[in-house]
Amino acid sequence: MSKHIDSLTGLPNNKALEKHLQERIDRDEPIALAMIDVDHFLELNERLGSEAGDEALKQLASLLQEENGTTAFRVSGDEFALAMDSVTLEQAFLGMERLRMKVEAAREAFALPNDHRLTITVGVAQFPRDGKTESALRRAASAALVSAKEIGRNQVALPPNEEMVMKSCYYPSTNVRRLKSLAEQLNKKESALLREALDDLLRKYDRSEIARKTKQSANA
Repeated sequence: MSKHIDSLTGLPNNKALEKHLQERIDRDEPIALAMIDVDHFLELNERLGSEAGDEALKQLASLLQEENGTTAFRVSGDEFALAMDSVTLEQAFLGMERLRMKVEAAREAFALPNDHRLTITVGVAQFPRDGKTESALRRAASAALVSAKEIGRNQVALPPNEEMVMKSCYYPSTNVRRLKSLAEQLNKKESALLREALDDLLRKYDRSEIARKTKQSANA
């Protein structure tokens, strides 16, 4: 097996991640990096055993490999990374929020006891916006990961120096100001409020959820 392949998951390893990022940065190509931690993995290992922990890591690796337009890596232990070529920071954030929800919902894939669930915490940064070098980009993504953990885990966050508002023509300046003001009033991060809104939106329009509610109404 290649020295740049992780033996447990079959994913490229930390050295491969460094090479992947450096090649794109050398070509001055935009790339986003998501650093991913499994929440409370040490407790899972202690309660269920290392075999169950290893199986959970392998299943997570499989889910990460299913993400279109990304390259997955196992950095170390329960830490993974996703490199996303040619995407904006906003696109990367929303993509990782969808991934976070997908992992949270995939209880059967991890085959854990009923009182266990596997969730992830994610920090996202982008070159050249958050770092001009490979090491700076990784530091920014790692800082975002720490910030997400501080919020309470099972979260996606951007680097602390980023103002968490999707700055694009899709968001009128009045709405941006209102969101910032609301976050200050509630003493919450703007990312947390946006995550709540996205969760509500997906629940409202998710086809499987609509079908379930329709079936319940029909059987009532």
